[in-house]
Amino acid sequence: MTTGWIWHEAFNWHNTGNGSGFFPPGGFIQPYESFDSPATKGRFAALVEVSGFDKQMRRLEATEVTDAEILRVHTPGYLLRLKELDATGGDAGENADFGPQGLRIARLAAGAVASAVRGVLAGEVSNAYALVRPAGHHAEPDRGRGYCILANTSIAAEIAREEFGIERIAIVDWDVHHGNGTQKVFWEDPNVLTVSLHQDQLYPVDSGFREENGGAGAEGSALNIPLPAGTGDGGYVRAVEQVVIPALQRFQPELIIVGSGMDAAVTDPLGRMMVTSEGFRRMSHLVIQAAAELADGNVVFAHEGGYSAHYVPFCGMAVLEELTGLKSAVDDPYHDFFQSYPQRLVEPWQEDAIRKAAVLAQFVPSYAVLQEASHTQNG
Repeated sequence: MTTGWIWHEAFNWHNTGNGSGFFPPGGFIQPYESFDSPATKGRFAALVEVSGFDKQMRRLEATEVTDAEILRVHTPGYLLRLKELDATGGDAGENADFGPQGLRIARLAAGAVASAVRGVLAGEVSNAYALVRPAGHHAEPDRGRGYCILANTSIAAEIAREEFGIERIAIVDWDVHHGNGTQKVFWEDPNVLTVSLHQDQLYPVDSGFREENGGAGAEGSALNIPLPAGTGDGGYVRAVEQVVIPALQRFQPELIIVGSGMDAAVTDPLGRMMVTSEGFRRMSHLVIQAAAELADGNVVFAHEGGYSAHYVPFCGMAVLEELTGLKSAVDDPYHDFFQSYPQRLVEPWQEDAIRKAAVLAQFVPSYAVLQEASHTQNG
């Protein structure tokens, strides 16, 4: 089994400005750095290289997505706005800042996820991880949001359909924030299942509710699993076991793309969750196993958020070990300390949220129903 690996130094050059957290400098806001700084993903890439684990994977090359590929997901007006802002940089919508000539980096990030998908579907690698920046799951067809410029996984999904004839794709997103952009892109598409596990009403505060299930003709194809703040390994793993896996089994995708956000980690400044590297490992194992059983092993992990420069690299290594089936030389130095936290265990109120979401998995479009509808339409 060969795992594809994509990282490009240009992702470290994505410029989110010198404000503080969410805010531009000025007044009493001293210039500092955005939460979305190069440190987190750059340190993950550095740990992979310094540990020598990159030698255990096959390096895949990223190429920039074209206008035509962007326009499969985004509106012409939005692409035009990005081009107009490119010379000076600016905000692509809502907290989606980029620096001068930043559109190239956004194109490269989307292209890296597309390259990972192409590599898997062409049989060059068994599975793949694309470590990219900027992230993509908040980007909507007509605007960027929440540090996301282009809808990376959505563009890659459309490329999989166009170039490889893939009919059913599942995008499983466990970033701590709701995958609003991915959901919006495929809201009326019954052939793409969007699953989002996220902290309830974190960002965006007005989306990600269980009641959001898909548009007309695609009912059940959007599955939201909002979890209470404080959910740790136990709750997340149980949600994958009891909601995500049954949904995948019902849908039977030919390709699974994982929105591999790591901001549900216990030390993340933007989330209030308690997931450790072991939790990310166990969730990854479950989804990789489901891909082997349902999708001929076709699974691609695309990095989304995660803002703890201290901890994300170790969470990422745990995921890579699951993808490769190999043990690296890296042990999580925080592991023993975090295992003493009682919050890593599932709590009754978390179980209640998972049970409510599990009911919705029964309404995910089944492969048999989709086939019957297709035959009826074509007959």
